[in-house]
Amino acid sequence: MNDIIDLSVPVDCDFWEPENVKRKIIDHRKGANKLGESYLYFHTSSWWKRIFIKLFKRSKWIIDHNDFPDGMGLSLMHYQLTTHTGTHIDAPYHYGWHEGQDQPATITDIPLDWFYSNGVLLDFSYNAQLIDEQAIKNKLNEINYQISENDIVLISTGADKLIGSKSYFTNYRAIESNAVQWLVEQGVKIIGTDAFSFDRPFIDMINDYKKTGNKNFLWPSHFIGRDYPYLQIERLCNLSSIPKPYGFKICCFPIKLEKADASWSRVVAIFNK
Repeated sequence: MNDIIDLSVPVDCDFWEPENVKRKIIDHRKGANKLGESYLYFHTSSWWKRIFIKLFKRSKWIIDHNDFPDGMGLSLMHYQLTTHTGTHIDAPYHYGWHEGQDQPATITDIPLDWFYSNGVLLDFSYNAQLIDEQAIKNKLNEINYQISENDIVLISTGADKLIGSKSYFTNYRAIESNAVQWLVEQGVKIIGTDAFSFDRPFIDMINDYKKTGNKNFLWPSHFIGRDYPYLQIERLCNLSSIPKPYGFKICCFPIKLEKADASWSRVVAIFNK
């Protein structure tokens, strides 16, 4: 038997988001009517014939909720959200590329064995220190661990305490680009955080760019992926529930959105009892 810890946030219409999650519910009664009409739609693709049947031969071709047990058919829901809503994995395509480079990998171009590997937890949630290359090295020394190729590194900042609120998007700690570069150089392909982003809040980056004209202030930890390709997991949660810094597996298979820049994932930590 294995212990499994859920590290994924819900996609919730009540959460504050820069782009709201929208949900349309087709209840069981409407669902029954929709199913009842499917008999007609599978028999003909002619729109004028469908109209004729609905007007004059409805009982022969269409059933409704009155024909279903308990007056209920099957429900259906439509969600409208971005590929970066909820716990998700960014593919290298998301970061863009330099002129003359080939187009980077999308989420369905990544080998599946990347998404199941040994996990390493680096906990920075108890202080406000800068999460840069030296901080990563110090933390690894503290937990007496040496990075191995294909490790999935999770960085805890404590940001998940604000999930669902507007401040989750404006009050969090970034992961410096030199920390990302160093981890990727050690053979790490996937890095995760419980924050909204690897980079600083949008307002802070853009303010610094406006003051200085220095483009390096804009999304540096994302854009480092143009030179050191890697995958980000953003918006994790429950990292504080992981009982030890290593000795567990991470499973983070993405939904198969063909050629997408990112995809949602139900990320879990797995411990062998």
